[in-house]
Amino acid sequence: MKLPLLLALAACVSMHAAELRIATFHVDATPPIGSPLCNGAVKPVKEIVTPLTARGVVLLGAGEPVVLCAFDWVGIANESHDAFRTAVAEAAGTSAERVTVHTLHQHDAPGSDFATERLLAEHGLPGVYSNAEFDREVMQRLATAVKESLSKAQTVTHIGLGAGKVEKVASNRRILGPEGRVILQRQSSGGKNPAAREAPEGTVDPLVRLITFWNADKAVAALTYYATHPQSYYGQGSVNWDFVGMARELRAAALPGVACVHFDGAGGNVAAGKYNNGAKDNRPVLAQRLAEGMKIAWESQTKHAITAEDVRWSVEHVAMPVRDTLVEKALLAKLKDTSQKQPDRIRAARDLTFVRRTRGGHRIPLSCLQLGPARVLHMPGELFVEYQIAAQQMRAGDFIAMAAYGDYGTGYIGTEIAYGQGGYETGIVSRVAPQVEKVLMDAIRKLLGVK
Repeated sequence: MKLPLLLALAACVSMHAAELRIATFHVDATPPIGSPLCNGAVKPVKEIVTPLTARGVVLLGAGEPVVLCAFDWVGIANESHDAFRTAVAEAAGTSAERVTVHTLHQHDAPGSDFATERLLAEHGLPGVYSNAEFDREVMQRLATAVKESLSKAQTVTHIGLGAGKVEKVASNRRILGPEGRVILQRQSSGGKNPAAREAPEGTVDPLVRLITFWNADKAVAALTYYATHPQSYYGQGSVNWDFVGMARELRAAALPGVACVHFDGAGGNVAAGKYNNGAKDNRPVLAQRLAEGMKIAWESQTKHAITAEDVRWSVEHVAMPVRDTLVEKALLAKLKDTSQKQPDRIRAARDLTFVRRTRGGHRIPLSCLQLGPARVLHMPGELFVEYQIAAQQMRAGDFIAMAAYGDYGTGYIGTEIAYGQGGYETGIVSRVAPQVEKVLMDAIRKLLGVK
């Protein structure tokens, strides 16, 4: 074979290897009637108002495939988080480290942790926390959809990056007094309280960020990121994807043929409480406001040419510091004590699972996907918005998005100062110690390449 022909063939191989492709997947994840919702904290399923989904994208061509997945569930924790990522990885032909699974944290939705469910069953409380059989069905359904999506992957020639301000949705849940401590807890429907309604928004990230994937002039997928709790009202057994899901579907209707995937950012201490009083007719109002921000992000996007060579994936494994109030012996005693209230026993099992897992050496993977000029951080738990803002400040001027609510085992993750300020989020619902801030900030700097 002549040398020019060899060179031409080599060039073709090189060009093919550098091609970036994307596959999209979407499955039903709606629990059956009678299933627990919100980790057993609210009434079980009595009706389906809107279906729940698991959806996402597979990026192909930049080394082993990368999978990004978002569930309309309250949380996927510990052993379940590992199991879902492993199943998806096998289906996509990649490693679990290159798979992220996040939830949008709706409360009229199920949660999953096979380890906690097993522990509760061992102590006479099966099926009050989750529906493990259903969870496994969804896991298999998801893996099948991911595998089948690969043959339909489309070429990606460009990405689009945009941001839009969301008006009158997010507000900080923690209102501080003059002495720097929480004096008012503004929850999701806090607008019922005039003081909560009139207090300032507080620290939030007002922008919804958008990453789109284009095949020439055809948009294939749109990923959006916005930091807030998604609750408008909940708790009566009416399964639904709440206002964030409604906003996502409004945009999907406006963008036919585009796979729309939404991720909750670091919204642990953020909710709609200033602008929401829990009235049912307020849900579509909040949805429309978020959808409008998504529309602005779409219309403002700038396109950037991209190949597989412009894609990077990095991972940092972190050991989460366990808060000193979680003592294994005491947690086990509470779990075994049948005189305790069921919610307290469920919490003890969840705490015990996290303690045993973490002290047994488990490390939580944090990851960063670089897409040309954009970076997306994938984080665990109910993360405070300050982490998201700090990450953006580390690379000021760059496009930085964040998806939180990955491994849900941690519970809330506050900043170091927040643990001395009081308030709900840094109480018993947080399983980590104040030192968590340094652990996560150090990891974020490494992922973003910041000294």
